[in-house]
Amino acid sequence: MDIPLEITTKKYFELPLNVLFEDDYLAAIHKPAGIEVSGNKFKTLANALPKNLEPSSLSDATIPQPVHRLDYATTGIVLVGKTASSIRALNKLFEEKKIVKTYYAITIGNMKPNGRIETAIDGKPAQSDYEVIKSVPSERFGFLNLVKLHPKTGRRHQLRKHLFSIDHPILGDKDYGLDGLVLKGKGIYLHALTLEFDHPFTKKPIHITDGLPEKFGKIFGGKGG
Repeated sequence: MDIPLEITTKKYFELPLNVLFEDDYLAAIHKPAGIEVSGNKFKTLANALPKNLEPSSLSDATIPQPVHRLDYATTGIVLVGKTASSIRALNKLFEEKKIVKTYYAITIGNMKPNGRIETAIDGKPAQSDYEVIKSVPSERFGFLNLVKLHPKTGRRHQLRKHLFSIDHPILGDKDYGLDGLVLKGKGIYLHALTLEFDHPFTKKPIHITDGLPEKFGKIFGGKGG
């Protein structure tokens, strides 16, 4: 059995991140596809944060910590707390539904212009509102739609499950897709586009936007309203 000459452990994951907003209390970053937000793995967004953010100068500064999750394949905004009190305050804002989230997705099929989905998830109430921004005909999928989504609750895989429940799954979703209509190799077309909330310490209104990925534009030729 070979014994390694030395054991080295890197404390932080080297991954350049696009920082969308940052102050002493909190930050918002763009999460790329194909990475977990946090968890037991080394290659997570959480482990990359200290190399991308400025240390807080406040007395209760701590290692930056994501305060919510996006799925492995989903892109978009992740909110991060940089102090102990900020992490608690942001968690409370999420619990009290005072952070407004807007997602964009590309869905399959001929959808109604707008609607509300209230299918229970894991036995718990859940609500998602949607609005179709654009639709284009598709030889393989019938129609593809650029859809603006407002989840009113925060259940696991909520948007993916809700759209699947009305037979309009998200393009590229391997877990909640229709047989024969899964687009492979491109990833899921789901993006966390905006976050709106009142800053828990400065009380200023915060509006953060993370532009749509290029692959959305390739289908629709624009970014929608």
